[in-house]
Amino acid sequence: MAADPWFQSLFADRIGGANYGKGTEIYKFEKIKRAKRKALADYPDRQLLDFGIGENDDMAPEAVRAEMKRQVDRLDNRGYADNGIAAYKEAAAEFMNRQFGVTLDPVTEVCHCIGSKPAYAMLPACFINPGDVTLMTAPGYPVAGTWTKYLGGEVHRLPLLPQNGFFPDLDGIPADIKKRAKLLVINYPNSPTGAVATADFYKRVVEFAHQHQVVIVQDAAHILLSYQGEPYSFLQVDGAKDVGVEVHSMSKGFNMIGWRLGFVAGHPKIVQAYADVKDNSDSGQFMATQHAAAAALRDASIPKMVKAKYQRRLEKLVAALRQVGFAAAMPGGTYFLYTKAPTAAGERRFANAEEASQYLITEQSVCCVPWDDAGPYLRFSVTYTAKDEAEEDALMTETVSRLKGMRLAF
Repeated sequence: MAADPWFQSLFADRIGGANYGKGTEIYKFEKIKRAKRKALADYPDRQLLDFGIGENDDMAPEAVRAEMKRQVDRLDNRGYADNGIAAYKEAAAEFMNRQFGVTLDPVTEVCHCIGSKPAYAMLPACFINPGDVTLMTAPGYPVAGTWTKYLGGEVHRLPLLPQNGFFPDLDGIPADIKKRAKLLVINYPNSPTGAVATADFYKRVVEFAHQHQVVIVQDAAHILLSYQGEPYSFLQVDGAKDVGVEVHSMSKGFNMIGWRLGFVAGHPKIVQAYADVKDNSDSGQFMATQHAAAAALRDASIPKMVKAKYQRRLEKLVAALRQVGFAAAMPGGTYFLYTKAPTAAGERRFANAEEASQYLITEQSVCCVPWDDAGPYLRFSVTYTAKDEAEEDALMTETVSRLKGMRLAF
């Protein structure tokens, strides 16, 4: 075994200190990747039914790509964008007004982000000191919690349970945690549960923020993929802008996965603090990308097209999984289907969702993502590659055929 490098003891404690790189624990997504590679190697002639990716399978619309190509050749787009160009922030404000009836000042209440992920790293830096608490839903996107811990803070997890409609139990948070909490990070439509927020829930969140002096960060990445009525923004609720921000992404609703662009919108002081941290973290997204995204935001037909496809696919998947015993139901939003994991397949018993998902990949090359954060669930994504509805239907038929023979029990 090679000797440790001289700097091994210098790694920060937040990433493992002197033990950095020596752990044997494997992240669940890496386990899935390894199982997929093995299934492909062991059964090269068996199609991998991949419901685990979770990123749009289409390119951005042709008009958006054409605008990108045009903007790439403009000399004035060559430089640093810093905290964003006016054209993108104005388009974001127009979008929020057209889609949600929310009025925003594009100068003071909107700032771009290089995809929403960096925003969840930077917002804790605006508020969290050692000992402070970030309230995070579980399951949930971990980045804000990871950075809270990097900064010396603590994460208090709020389980999302079906009996609570997959909303966090704010009343059940211990008093000492409420006292130290500075951030509440929520995400609706929720990934992975598919729950959509109600006006009553958001009003409760605003009341909670005032009562306990907690800043709200609402992750709206899937907001345009809402199937129970029109998409609903946190900022539509009276008083929401007084207590927090909402983070939007160009990825899910506009087929701009990989373009890395979104925006933070809400209280001007919070947006300013985020922009100050951002200004010391990056120099802005390529201006041509922002111009192309502005064109996308102004085209209301794009998210409608994307939503229609994933809603159709989810309806087909729900029907398919119900045929083999899953208690699957149409989600309120997102392109994910979150459903109770099987407890057994024939004589084989599963201790948790991870064991079930590994068995499905290994035995039948059916790939999905396990979530054991608040009970054993599997997450199926409908972002698989299929060129038309005939291919979608064939994939569903094959899925039913493979799973039916496994004798799943629930």
